[in-house]
Amino acid sequence: MTKQAHEKRTWAARGRAGAASILAAASLAGCGGGSNPFDNPDSVNNAPTTAGQTLAFAYFQKCIQPILLARSCAASGCHDNNSSTGGALRLRPGAAQIDLSNTAITLDVIRTSDMYKTFVSSQASAIVGASAQSMLLRKPLVQGTLHGGGVIFGNNQDPDVKVLEYWINRPVPLGQDELSPASYSMFTPTLDPANAAASICNTQ
Repeated sequence: MTKQAHEKRTWAARGRAGAASILAAASLAGCGGGSNPFDNPDSVNNAPTTAGQTLAFAYFQKCIQPILLARSCAASGCHDNNSSTGGALRLRPGAAQIDLSNTAITLDVIRTSDMYKTFVSSQASAIVGASAQSMLLRKPLVQGTLHGGGVIFGNNQDPDVKVLEYWINRPVPLGQDELSPASYSMFTPTLDPANAAASICNTQ
C-alpha cells in the first residue's frame, strides 16, 4: 500500500469514528446526557446580582413546582436529583408540600425538606428580578443557549412562562426571607396558608 493510500484510509477511519462519537453523544438522555457536547453544564453561569433578595418559597411551592413536574423537567435522566444528567438544576419530583400554616414546622425543618431543596436549586438557576437573563427560562426556551431537553416552551407567551417570569421578577422585599408573608400578595385572593387551594397564582 502506498503512503498516500494509507493516509487516506487513516483519515477515513478517523472520520467514521468521529461521526460515531457524535451520534452516540446525541443519543444520550434527551434532557442532558452526561458529558456529551449537548449536555447542560455542571454549574449555571448566571450573571452575578447584588440585589440581596430572595424569591418566594410559597409561590414556588404552589405555582412553580407543578410546572416543573408537568413539563417532565424532574423526570429521570433530565433534572431528577438522583439520576440527573441535566447539569446544575436538580429537582426532587416526590417533594411533599409544606404546610406553611403549621407553626410546629420550623424554618430549620422547612430548609431540610425536599421541596425547599428543589426551591433552592431552581432559584440558583434564576437571576432575581431578571427573568429574561435567567437560565431557568432561557434554556427551556432555547434562547441563546443549548438545552439537552430541547424546546420546552414554544415562546414567551406560554402561560407557564408567565408564571415563571412573575416569580423571578417579584422577589421578597429586601431584608425579608423567602418565607415572608409579604409574598402572599402574589396570589388572588391573598394567600391564606391554611387554605392555599383557594388562591390562584398571579402572573401580572
